[in-house]
Amino acid sequence: MTVQPVEEVTVPLKELLFPSIVNVAVLSADVDDETVRIEARSTVAGAICPGCGSWSRRVHSSYLRFPVDVPSGGRRVVLCLHVRRFLCPVPGGRLPPGP
Repeated sequence: MTVQPVEEVTVPLKELLFPSIVNVAVLSADVDDETVRIEARSTVAGAICPGCGSWSRRVHSSYLRFPVDVPSGGRRVVLCLHVRRFLCPVPGGRLPPGP
């Protein structure tokens, strides 16, 4: 059995699993008899503050998200997505008032 390097496997996985999503890197994919587990992370460099519209690259925090997905080939799919929140660069910047 020939084992492919991780880079050769993750590039087709990204194209297969996230064809229309930019700024996502697939870090690993593990498959067993019951589960497909994919670990990915956001590669976006920054974000626009929804309150003031300023661009920020300063990371406020990071966390994991586990979007629910449908089974694939009879296996449960687990997507572990590493994402970051960015801090508004404007002193006193905050979200606009809610509805």
